[in-house]
Amino acid sequence: MPVKKKKKKTIKYKSIIFKLSSTQKKSLQNYCKARKTTPTKLMKKLLKPFLQNYSEKVPEEYYVSERQLDMFSEYE
Repeated sequence: MPVKKKKKKTIKYKSIIFKLSSTQKKSLQNYCKARKTTPTKLMKKLLKPFLQNYSEKVPEEYYVSERQLDMFSEYE
């Protein structure tokens, strides 16, 4: 009796759009060409920690108070 294969779950994708200046786009393209990658792969790699770790709940330490201005200070 042959075994049935499980049906693969379909993945729903969502679009996120943002704008770059022509200089920023050229810089991104040059960097990707040098690293032999695509802009999409580069951005997904850089965003991977944010895309995987917080789908359910964000830890309290990452919440920002009303008066806090330097959001990205830990990455500088």
